[in-house]
Amino acid sequence: MVDDNELERLSDIAVPAPDGEAKARALAAAMQAFDLDEKNSTASQGTSAGLRLTERAQKLWRDIMQRKLIATPAITALVALPIAGYAAFEILKEQPPVITGNGKITETLADKPVAQKPAPAQPAINEPLAAAPAKEKKTDADAETRANSQMVPAAPKPATEVDSLLKQEAAPEAEPALQPAPAESGQLAAGGKDGVGVIAGYSAKRSADELQRADKAPAGVAAAIPASPPTAADSKLMVQPAPMPADQMQPQEENRDRIETFKTNPVHETAQDPVSTFSIDVDTASYSFVRRSLKEGSLPDPDTVRVEEMINYFPYDWKGPDSASTPFNSTVTVMPTPWNEHTKLMHVAIKGFDVKPAEQPKANLVFLIDVSGSMDEPDKLPLLKSAFRLLVSKLKPDDTVSIVTYAGNAGTVLMPTKAAEKQKILAAIDNLEPGGSTAGEEGIREAYKLAQQSFVKDGVNRVMLATDGDFNVGQTDDEDLKRLIESERKTGVFLSVFGFGRGNLNDQMMQSIAQNGNGTAAYIDTLAEAEKVLVEDASSTLFTIAKDVKIQVEFNPAKVSEYRLVGYETRALKREDFNNDRVDAGDIGSGHSVTAVYEITPKGSGGEQVDPLRYGQAKVDNGGVASADEYAFVKIRYKLPSENVSKLLTTPVTAANEVKSFDAAGADQRFSVAVAAFGQKLRDEDQTANFGYDRIAEIANAARGADPFGYRAEFLSLVRLASSLDGNK
Repeated sequence: MVDDNELERLSDIAVPAPDGEAKARALAAAMQAFDLDEKNSTASQGTSAGLRLTERAQKLWRDIMQRKLIATPAITALVALPIAGYAAFEILKEQPPVITGNGKITETLADKPVAQKPAPAQPAINEPLAAAPAKEKKTDADAETRANSQMVPAAPKPATEVDSLLKQEAAPEAEPALQPAPAESGQLAAGGKDGVGVIAGYSAKRSADELQRADKAPAGVAAAIPASPPTAADSKLMVQPAPMPADQMQPQEENRDRIETFKTNPVHETAQDPVSTFSIDVDTASYSFVRRSLKEGSLPDPDTVRVEEMINYFPYDWKGPDSASTPFNSTVTVMPTPWNEHTKLMHVAIKGFDVKPAEQPKANLVFLIDVSGSMDEPDKLPLLKSAFRLLVSKLKPDDTVSIVTYAGNAGTVLMPTKAAEKQKILAAIDNLEPGGSTAGEEGIREAYKLAQQSFVKDGVNRVMLATDGDFNVGQTDDEDLKRLIESERKTGVFLSVFGFGRGNLNDQMMQSIAQNGNGTAAYIDTLAEAEKVLVEDASSTLFTIAKDVKIQVEFNPAKVSEYRLVGYETRALKREDFNNDRVDAGDIGSGHSVTAVYEITPKGSGGEQVDPLRYGQAKVDNGGVASADEYAFVKIRYKLPSENVSKLLTTPVTAANEVKSFDAAGADQRFSVAVAAFGQKLRDEDQTANFGYDRIAEIANAARGADPFGYRAEFLSLVRLASSLDGNK
């Protein structure tokens, strides 16, 4: 080790003087080393390692960006030119010049005409059926847009099954135009004055301009409609509108259904108001409307629930009359009420005489079909056409069919034709298309005119109106339509109404004109429902066995303290109307079943809802006559179809009509009561507020009985749906 003392001694030694020779040698060595290092090495001090990965990428990108790609324009041109040439070739091949109505040639992808010579006139192979009127009524703004469009629809396949009616299929690419087969003589007749005018909705022959105005073809249109060459709408290079984003809420269509509002029948005190009078109702539209609402996931509007129509939707095996001399028979049953232990139900069932097919009279039918623009939906005109095809297959060869359409103006599509010429009738139905406003009043007048031309004495003469109920041209007021229908009813031509679709359904108008036309109103929402109404129930739909049928019930105050009628709110009549043959009422068809249910409160049961009068009650002592033990007295008035004077049937209701327990009643009685409870539950009535859906399903399932068509099984599924939607109440 070095001693600290030695270090101190060294610090005291003087620094030697510099040696000039040594300094010169050191400088020379340094200069020599510098020259050698400059020639052989440029490495910096430290370890000479390679570049990092990120440094390499940055260096590479910097070098690329600093270079000049002189060949870029040439490469771009070589790639773009073939693409542009191919696109031009495809445009010229698929989109030939369009010849406008004035003979000028315009480009399909340009707004201004091209300076070319007019094309030679083409033969008129697609002439319209008749000359268009001078003025056309157009209320829909979309119609004008479609009129200016160059889009031409391709002919879709005819609808043959319910699935094809309820699903929109993509239209195939347009084929070369085909000439339609010439119409058979007498098959078509133009409407309008002196036989001149455009037939609304009929497309057996159409001009090129008419084809350009059509924006799309509905499902089920006949293949006879000629297709057109591809236009701008068919181009594969045409810019299509951008679809709406998936997360954007679709705008909801306005619901313009017109439904008649009404209040539930009240409880009547027998001592003050012992008589109940109403018209029978064999319509079934309400049940179909309720079914559609439930299957779409929502509880129905209470005003769409008419309990009597729900009950009468189902076929029942009531006892019918023994002969045609008495058109129907009545059966009355008194039973305990399942939802109230203090009351009873008086069940009145009517069964019409079932006319055998061999004895059915000839039918003269006029199909009055709405082909307005509002019918352009899958569940409207396409379903309607399939429904009427089913009806045509049910007719006998001697029956007669005529077809009238209306949309803006009315026209006769098919003059009276025997059902034996089935293919001619079906072709006329298949060629119907929607478009225009709704001139319903004009169509009804034309239909009645045709019905009178082929009137069948002692036969069935009926106009069958198929519509969504949108009457917006002509007499649009319900009262005006009622007066029109009433005046035509007196001639012996009746009217039935069949409703289609939702969102524009005028149920109030349909009910009104059907009641005043001695007909029925049905709502068809599926092809299965069309089969039920027009095939399975064809006899009751077409063949009337009694008209102006009224029911009047007089309750005995000594036995019944209160009563209420379940349903029939829109069919109520005044007491004096029962004996007035001028007052119209409902009709009963062949084999029809009609059911009415009263909830009655027996005297002294403790179930009265009306407080007794403070100053005494009306006198009910009848002196001890034999009828004192009767619950009620049921009277039924009716007219035969060809007569104007009514006849009377009476039935006293006594203890002999009563069963001790609800389960002792017949299966049909119990099932109809379950339907009545379901209807009241959907209307949120007080009487069934504490009666659960599970109890309704239990009663219906136990009384299901024979169900060959599955109607009662479907009812059980609707009860379960309603229970889920209503919170399992």
